[in-house]
Amino acid sequence: MVTTENTAKTIAVVGAGPAGLFAAEIIARAGHHVTVYERMPSPARKFLLAGRGGLNLTHSESFKSFLKRYGDAAAEVRGAVEAFPPARLVEWANGLDAGTFVGTSGRIFPKAMKASPLLRAWLRRLAELGVEIKTRHHWTGFTDSGGLSFDTPEGRIVVEPRATLFALGGASWPKLGSDGSWVNLFRRVGVAATPLAPANCGVLIPWSDIFRSRFEGTALKRIALSIGASSTRGEAIITAHGLEGGGIYALVPLLRTALATRDCAPLTIDLKPDQNEIDLTERLSHRRPKETLTNFLRKAAHLDAAAIALLRESGTPLPESPDALAARIKAVPIRVVGLTGLDRAISTAGGIAWQELDTGFMLKSRPGTFVAGEMLDWEAPTGGYLLQATFATAAAAANGLLKWLA
Repeated sequence: MVTTENTAKTIAVVGAGPAGLFAAEIIARAGHHVTVYERMPSPARKFLLAGRGGLNLTHSESFKSFLKRYGDAAAEVRGAVEAFPPARLVEWANGLDAGTFVGTSGRIFPKAMKASPLLRAWLRRLAELGVEIKTRHHWTGFTDSGGLSFDTPEGRIVVEPRATLFALGGASWPKLGSDGSWVNLFRRVGVAATPLAPANCGVLIPWSDIFRSRFEGTALKRIALSIGASSTRGEAIITAHGLEGGGIYALVPLLRTALATRDCAPLTIDLKPDQNEIDLTERLSHRRPKETLTNFLRKAAHLDAAAIALLRESGTPLPESPDALAARIKAVPIRVVGLTGLDRAISTAGGIAWQELDTGFMLKSRPGTFVAGEMLDWEAPTGGYLLQATFATAAAAANGLLKWLA
């Protein structure tokens, strides 16, 4: 049996992550009745997971540098962030008594570091605004009449709201609710979507058994990583299957592109980015007779055991000459053969194609239907840029919906 609910005066928001909840708040403040539909038993599960290690809301760097983090392919995201910049997100969080502060890295966090206090205050605010959140409502597609079909514990229901805003997220960490299954539902009605792919994820590297067993879990600190002319500084964690960490995540878009046309992508690691090759060659020119190369590298180049082992992972013997040895330290060749899967990725690349949307983030083919957040085809590195754009695109879509209603 299918139940059709009387929702003619309701604005439907599908997805109760940060994008959906923020859009619901904006629309409700404008005086509309909003119902949020969420497939999981509780809202914002991925948001809570993101806050376990410190909820990185946004970043304090110069706004010009901030916008560059979104690359050249997503002008729409940069425009949304310009309209809703970091200062606005900080103001919003402080309005929920988050007490934000700037960390030593320039990242901005709530004083509690966790997401749960902010989420509790946020849900109270939404309730005061009259926003209704219906959990265990799994969206299963559009009806022939343009309504929304949901599977619920009480059976299948159909709602036909005044307007709908989708904020179903990407496909990373699918056990938290956002599994990307919506892609096929949109394609079924003719809405194009770029295939979803892991972003801010680890890379796969065929380590030797000895290296893997000895150094899994070890951090490579204060390094620079490069692919082609692009380089980034940070650190990386050695895993059983490759590398992960902030330094790697920033290069994932380039690595993904390279892997699309070849079996492996050439990554290089500079183990001493703060020291130029000439000075390093000089330091490596004073090896004492009978001193082991490992001990010499530890003392002269200040390399730890993991870094020294990494120098040997290329499969060729370490050069003896100081200049060649310095060159190897400054550019260790690494063979990346793939990316880790969506189940462990921090975020997702791909999504609803931008040509499907108008300037108000409404689907051109489905008037009254808007899209926000990670469902859209964009990606950004960690460091506050992900959440900032999630909130910003939610604001853009919510305001586009309000303008359309008017």
